[in-house]
Amino acid sequence: MTLEILQVPGCPGADVLAARLDGLLAGRYAVTRRVVTSQGDAERLGMTGSPTLLADGTDPFARPGLLPAVSCRLYRDEGGRRVSAPSAAQLRAVLGL
Repeated sequence: MTLEILQVPGCPGADVLAARLDGLLAGRYAVTRRVVTSQGDAERLGMTGSPTLLADGTDPFARPGLLPAVSCRLYRDEGGRRVSAPSAAQLRAVLGL
């Protein structure tokens, strides 16, 4: 599986996401990070806000109506609260870990 984090420069949510993935993956998969600075690149890469996780080129957290954007992205945790990155449990579920 290829995993890539798409992010805007300095995105704190990307650091949280990377740390959670690091803890879950235990070296089984490499995670790359790509800084996206233009709307054109966001559209080409499928970034719907920062951070966006791509697993084998697909956003496992995609929702209908989310458009490509060079902006912050918020997720909903298990309690419905807005958070800067998916929880470890949510990542486990979408990645089949």
